[in-house]
Amino acid sequence: MVEGGQVAVASLVTPESAETHVLKEAVVEEVLARLARGERVVAVARTYDIDPKTVRAWRARGRYVPRVRTPRPTQLDAYAAWLRARAPEVDFNAVVLQRELAAQGYAGSAMQVSRFVRPLRVAARVGAAATVRFETPPGQQAQVDFGQRKLWIGAGYVAAHVFVFTLGYSRRTYAWATPHERLTALLEGHERAFQHFGGVPAQIVVDNARVAVLHHGRDAVVFHPVYADFAGYYGFRAWAHAPYRPQTKGKVESGVKYVKRNALTGKRFGSWDHLNGWLVEWATTIADIRVHGTTHEVPLVRFAAEQLTPVTGRPAYRHERVRHRVVPKDALVAIDGSRYSVPVRFVGATVTIRELASGYEIWAGEEPIAQHPRLGRHRVAMEPAHYAGLLRPGGRSALPPLPPRWDPGYPAGADVEVRDLATYAALVEAGV
Repeated sequence: MVEGGQVAVASLVTPESAETHVLKEAVVEEVLARLARGERVVAVARTYDIDPKTVRAWRARGRYVPRVRTPRPTQLDAYAAWLRARAPEVDFNAVVLQRELAAQGYAGSAMQVSRFVRPLRVAARVGAAATVRFETPPGQQAQVDFGQRKLWIGAGYVAAHVFVFTLGYSRRTYAWATPHERLTALLEGHERAFQHFGGVPAQIVVDNARVAVLHHGRDAVVFHPVYADFAGYYGFRAWAHAPYRPQTKGKVESGVKYVKRNALTGKRFGSWDHLNGWLVEWATTIADIRVHGTTHEVPLVRFAAEQLTPVTGRPAYRHERVRHRVVPKDALVAIDGSRYSVPVRFVGATVTIRELASGYEIWAGEEPIAQHPRLGRHRVAMEPAHYAGLLRPGGRSALPPLPPRWDPGYPAGADVEVRDLATYAALVEAGV
């Protein structure tokens, strides 16, 4: 393109090449094309504002040859072999490497070390994201996880925490929604899945959430004692995937995405029961009978080969968390942000609260005095029977309060003295 008799080449030359007269390949090709058409070297050099010697050099080469930078010697050259061996052991941490090099006599900065190890770090990561799909035999494993999605439930747009339980062999999936991801929800989700599938697998893989795993070290995994007891009760082996490696439970990770995108997209529900009823319907009429993208088989067909330990007749796991409260005057005991009633005769007494998987039991000594299902926060559960005798049907108090005796505005002597009948009987006998 010619502007005012000059060729506009600014877009073809970087700021660096404009200063150092290093030409890009496109410019060199254009220069060579002009020379091939018979234009003079001096005219081409004047057009591009370069030295004629540069034009002759490119004509002699006949093509674009990028300049190869000659590496300059650095202080790290003497330590190069040691750095290549040591860097992976410290996860390519330049600060650590610089400190250890300083002890060997190196006087340079950590920035120089960082520039040296950067290509080593990149090379080490090549292929690091590759994984091998791990298949398990029938009945061997299930994977569980929670996923979150905001939904319209009734008149509210709320966050639903969806518990997803996926059998490793058949890929059958069970999903259940709950307002939270506490331990009670984790246990109830397991039990609902056991009932849905009619059995328990040998191993269940969980993530590292603290409701299930207290500590995951290199040598040992410390499970929450309640979850460990729950696993022992149902006879499965709990296993937690390595931190920051969610692909270890990739089957359920895919299952969570499938539930959120297929079962819940564009849906609205009248209640939590409506939502969970739909999840069961979706699992049995859609997810179970589709051709799975990995196994290329129908999950319900593969499920026939699953070998689960039956749970028929086994009572639900009893999870207890014991707390103590003093019953206030309104007979409403505060538990987890809500209040639950007890019989009014226990006002002022200390009661014991036992948190079960699905609600609360309140005991006075060895006597169970109330049982309530768990509510959301800032709710009140009042059992009318707990207030029997305190209120009359019309809402009036059973006994009126005593009248004031010392009101200065009340006429003196207006009250009729009430005497005991025995006083009158004594007067009659005396003939008065």
